[in-house]
Amino acid sequence: MKPLVLLALALGVAGCGVSERLGLSRDLTAATLPYDADIAIGEDKHDMVIAVTAPAGTGVDEVRESVRYQATRHCLETYGYSETDWQIDPATGDWAFSRVEDSMIFSARCQGRL
Repeated sequence: MKPLVLLALALGVAGCGVSERLGLSRDLTAATLPYDADIAIGEDKHDMVIAVTAPAGTGVDEVRESVRYQATRHCLETYGYSETDWQIDPATGDWAFSRVEDSMIFSARCQGRL
């Protein structure tokens, strides 16, 4: 019995701070990501829209991590997995987005256990 208690304690301590080490802490967003991104969850919680404030001329590659952070965090916190299916632009084969003033708008869906 004692080894089981020690194992459970060791596993519990090992899990402490995992989200911070993975960069998923809420406090790290502004400090570590180059662009501000806001997420809006759809009626179906698998669906999300992410808006990134970025000046005209900014491309997908420049904002990708700021957008991916929000989607990954939502999928992990809500469903326990991080797979995300992004809306794809058929012309570029990259993530599709629309531009509204200084914002780039992306659409995605959490994948996995649907």
